Formats: sequence, C-alpha cells, structure tokens
Amino acid sequence: MQLFIDTANIAEIQEAATWGIIDGVTTNPSLIAKEGRDLKSVIQEITRLIDGPISAEVKEASADEMVQEAFIYHQMHQNIVIKIPMTFEGIKATKILTSYGIKTNVTLCFSAAQALLAAKAGATYVSPFLGRLDDATGSSTAGFELLEEIRQVFDEYGYDTMIIAASIRHLEHVRQSMLSGSDVATIPFKVLKAMISHPLTDKGLEIFREAQKK
Repeated sequence: MQLFIDTANIAEIQEAATWGIIDGVTTNPSLIAKEGRDLKSVIQEITRLIDGPISAEVKEASADEMVQEAFIYHQMHQNIVIKIPMTFEGIKATKILTSYGIKTNVTLCFSAAQALLAAKAGATYVSPFLGRLDDATGSSTAGFELLEEIRQVFDEYGYDTMIIAASIRHLEHVRQSMLSGSDVATIPFKVLKAMISHPLTDKGLEIFREAQKK
C-alpha cells in the first residue's frame, strides 16, 4: 500500500520526505488557498522534494477547458497527475487525457457507480472521500464500506484504476483504508505523525531508557 501526504504545506512535505516512506502528494484548491500561494509554484517545489505522483487539480469547467489546463500542469513535470472532479465533463476530460497517456485522479467520489465511470474512462486513480461520506451519513463505517465495494467492483471486472482513500481524518480511517484493500491512502501530516505512536510503544521506550540509565 502506498502512502501519499495530503497537503500543500512545503514544510510538512519537507519533513515527511526525510522519513523515506512517502510515495506521493495530493493537493487541492483549499489546501493551496490555506498557504496563500499559487498552484504552479507550490507544485514546482513539491517535485523537488518527492519523487512520486503529485496530484494537481484543474478547475471545474468544460472538458476542453480542463484538458487545456491539464496540458499546462503535465508539461511541468513527469510526475504530475491531473486531478479531475467527478462530473460528466470531468469524465470526458479523463477519457481524452488518458488517450494522450496523461495520468489522472478522479476526485470527489462517493459511490461505487461513480468509481466505475472513472475506471471506464481510464482514470489512473479514483479518490473516494471517507471523512466527508462519514459526516454526511452519520456513520463511522460508510467510507470503509464504500472502499470495499469499489475494491470488489474493480477486482471483479479487471479494472486497473487504483483506489486512493482520501479525506482521512484520523487513525481509524487509516486502518479502514488498509483493511479495505485500497492501493493508496492520502493522509494529512498530523495523522501521518500519529501513525508512529502507540501507548505500549511509549511505555516500552520508557522502560528501555530507564534500563539504559542503569
């Protein structure tokens, strides 16, 4: 399973890169806005830090307009993956970009039916949103169940589209992503840092440190 960091904060990406276990990066307009910077400059910096897939999101528009914007990002670096909204125009744009050999990530997926459309369009990745689906349904397992459904559909019909578990809020979402068979989990920095910790690990380390002093 691959781990992406979900952020546009360069300092967070710099630190995560030193761990040696981050496979890629996802960004979105909200994350870029929080940093008060433009997408192109942020993406250029990220490509120097992480040698892996980097999702850059196009603005929702007509298929032709999204394709034209996608070409601009694609020319910036070979690792750029075009992040496209789950709309019919987005599906059309995905199909066009796929014909050019450009990698895509269809985002804002909330059903297996939507994931199927993305896969049929040739999407490299599809991003089901766990946290937002859990919030909308009031269920702590709705996102997990969606991941399992998509995995079953893709395996049953032989689609190569990879599943990115997105909108991850906490460690339980990480666990659900692993158990569902997702190909990738894209995780905020604070949740990635929390993955290293466990009360028993902390207790064991304390015992070891006391022993070393003696």
